[in-house]
Amino acid sequence: METQTPKTVKIFDITMRDGSQSKVATRIKLDDLLKIAGKLADTGIYGAETWGGATFDVCVRYLREDPWERARILKAAMPNVKSMMLIRGQNLVAYSNFPDDVVQKFVEASARNGIDVFRIFDALDDVRNHEAVIKAVKSVGKIAEGAVCYTISPVHTIAKFVNKARQLEDKGVDQICIKDMAGLIDPQTAFELVTGLKKAVNVPIHLHTHDNCGLGMMSVLKAVEAGCEMIDSVLSPFSGGTGHPCTESLVFSLERFGYSTGCDLKKLTRAAEEARAVRSSYSEFEAPYSGVDCKMLITQIPGGVMSNLSSQLRLQNALHRLNEIVDEIPKVREDLGFIPLVTPTSQIVVSQATFNVLLGRYKIIANHTANLLKGMYGETPAPVNKELQDRVLKGAKPISVRPAELIPPMWPELEKKFPGLTEEEILIHAIFPHEAAGYFEERAKKSE
Repeated sequence: METQTPKTVKIFDITMRDGSQSKVATRIKLDDLLKIAGKLADTGIYGAETWGGATFDVCVRYLREDPWERARILKAAMPNVKSMMLIRGQNLVAYSNFPDDVVQKFVEASARNGIDVFRIFDALDDVRNHEAVIKAVKSVGKIAEGAVCYTISPVHTIAKFVNKARQLEDKGVDQICIKDMAGLIDPQTAFELVTGLKKAVNVPIHLHTHDNCGLGMMSVLKAVEAGCEMIDSVLSPFSGGTGHPCTESLVFSLERFGYSTGCDLKKLTRAAEEARAVRSSYSEFEAPYSGVDCKMLITQIPGGVMSNLSSQLRLQNALHRLNEIVDEIPKVREDLGFIPLVTPTSQIVVSQATFNVLLGRYKIIANHTANLLKGMYGETPAPVNKELQDRVLKGAKPISVRPAELIPPMWPELEKKFPGLTEEEILIHAIFPHEAAGYFEERAKKSE
């Protein structure tokens, strides 16, 4: 009897980036990451997320480590593994838009320092904010992965997500990521969404989900059954809750179902032991809670947002107002066009909701809220509250073009301002201008 060749599922282990970010505030130093990378290198994983997201910011602001060196050294430690980064569309690794020439330089430098796969997302899911990054990634011959931000709202439907993916394919992406940043996707929706995507696009599908609501492993399996070719997961010490589905469990289960992952379970177990030892030395940065919290199925508020909000309210002696703010967040989100809650939109919504509760509803419209209402971040999934928009526009028209078209080129001026610096060093100044001086000062002292 002829045996069928098992279908291949590619595993991206994301312990070193999103795993670290979700569990210990991205504080793991390069030397410790290398301990994990050394063990992961020959486990058979297809890819590893090592960079992007908050890593650049944390390296510069807190760890005083060279973010470029991190990307370069981790790639060297895992030469046969695709190195992936998360890039916030036109925001790059910061919180506001950069001009196209800076986007191009950043992507070139990232590729030069070892990044193979660029996962590109936009907080509003405005495909126009992907364009410059996709073009830049293609120009350096790397893999452009376009992300569709999964969320739940009255205006978000499978048809709408599929349409976004089709637009991204038209822009030239090599693969599509379902980016479920809050762990909200349930098994049935995962199956239906992947099924819809497989009919609509010709590029591979990659699922990224968290396990906040305890749905992760079930949703991954249903996505794979529907034809999803790539999955994100983390080593067991970083899995579950605010983290992600477990790499070892996933590999074991998929192999039992007849899928080929190419991974060696014994080697993954050894990598997990190393990861456990590393995590134990970062207990001071542990997320305040790490188990399943199904409230998010109702509120759609990511766990990281809740932990940050709680700590900020504690500092202001206003922790007793937390439940009021939680109730206000969905109302603000609706006013702002049912935007997905992901950096930087989650911070915008939570800040405005906090102002509304502590000071009175929209007595103050925060600058970032005003900019979003003006269209400076792009097109929202649904129309924004007209009354609020009229207040901030004061008779002007909302922005309707791709927002970055309104930003003049910066690179020539940056080169003049920072003569003698490498492009990588100039980019640190460009992206984090307020932190750069202190960062370079401390780096210089360390090298003396």
